[in-house]
Amino acid sequence: MIAVPKGTTVVVGLGISGRAICRHLARLGVPFAIADTRAEPPGLDEVKRAYPDVAIYCGPLTELDFSQVEEVVLSPGIDPRAPGLDALIDEINPLTRAPRVVGETALFVRAATAPIAAITGSNAKSTVTTLLGEMALASGIDAAVGGNLGTPALDLLEQKPEAALYILELSSFQLETTPTLAAKCAAFLNLCEDHLDRHGDMAAYRAAKQRVFFAAEHAVVNGDDPNTWPDASHRVAHVTHFTRYAPEKNSPGNNTWGLEEFDGEPCLVHGTTPWLPTRELGMAGEHNQLNALTALAMGQVLGFERKVMCDVLRRFKGLKHRSEVVATVKGVRWVNDSKGTNVGATLAAIEGIGPTLGGKLILLAGGDGKGADFTPLAAPLASYACQALLFGRDALRLDAALKAHVETHHYADLTQAMEAAAHVATPGDCVLLSPACASLDQFPNYQRRGDVFCRWVEEYATFVEAYS
Repeated sequence: MIAVPKGTTVVVGLGISGRAICRHLARLGVPFAIADTRAEPPGLDEVKRAYPDVAIYCGPLTELDFSQVEEVVLSPGIDPRAPGLDALIDEINPLTRAPRVVGETALFVRAATAPIAAITGSNAKSTVTTLLGEMALASGIDAAVGGNLGTPALDLLEQKPEAALYILELSSFQLETTPTLAAKCAAFLNLCEDHLDRHGDMAAYRAAKQRVFFAAEHAVVNGDDPNTWPDASHRVAHVTHFTRYAPEKNSPGNNTWGLEEFDGEPCLVHGTTPWLPTRELGMAGEHNQLNALTALAMGQVLGFERKVMCDVLRRFKGLKHRSEVVATVKGVRWVNDSKGTNVGATLAAIEGIGPTLGGKLILLAGGDGKGADFTPLAAPLASYACQALLFGRDALRLDAALKAHVETHHYADLTQAMEAAAHVATPGDCVLLSPACASLDQFPNYQRRGDVFCRWVEEYATFVEAYS
């Protein structure tokens, strides 16, 4: 057993966030050590050069004696219940009365001097975070945007020390090691089955997400999903709902955002007031209309001007790999939703795009399903799709869940599935890559999977144009 020196803060995990934690502690002059369960974590030599006097332990955490350490700070990828940490997870530092094991976000909250707007949920976090950041920029507010998206939160403190607002995307991994967040506005977008290999069950996954409401001033939640509503124990004073339906006219304070027809066309509305026709949105699909409502609700809480927010919604086209329209070829729309790495994300894409089509959906799905239940996809595919073209490790599991409701076919990989889709699609159809699975069985990440899709579609479009 290796004893870690008394009073040391131990950083566990040498990923992107772990290095940000090290930089933050170094700036503060806090003595720290580094631990990583891997024998040779990527970037180890670079870290040694940056911190030549810092002890680095590589290997099982069970070999370390943490009994005298000041604090253990985990990267989000490190399970706080991992062997070697499990005995510490419920410990309280007798001097600070704070948990002995925390994550990067806890350090950020201690140091931040500006209000925090926090966004969590199983899906659409990055879209809403980016959209809210664009609204802040257009409003003339010096906001710093990051967290689980882009720049680690701790690096924002150095890059934008004078920021008037921090806008953070936060994952369940980041929230489960955050004792309190105290956000000015906290949004919980949706909840669907994901990360059960880490959290164990849906109750634990939801509990991690619910921590976004710890000491929050205002909550923005999904009116159609009670799982996103703050538990009574959080005592959030102000709660705003967004919904895919028309807001209830007698809701408390008329504080609901929704979708309703005015003068014959669907609009984004706040209570009884129309704000923007949905046809003017730069993003396509009903799921993105809900994302727009969330950003409007948060922006209003944060004091952004209505005209500025609506102008941003008109020009914001969404993020790459998230219901991204790549091309329309011979009347067929090709959409890259490679970020659809779980069933809930794929459901949102199907239900958002399906009703807008003159034809049918052709779904490309497959990969590593992480043990998820695919049956919720069956009913919407029966309504909107003509075929589901399946590939990757869990193609057979997808087939078993879907074949009674939609025509299915299996392929070795994504490229073969795309070639088949090009043969069967007709004008008015949409070929949708929304895999409902992680990519790691065949790709290094969902971005590479989406890039393969985009590149193939672009080459296909060029070929069709050349020979038409």
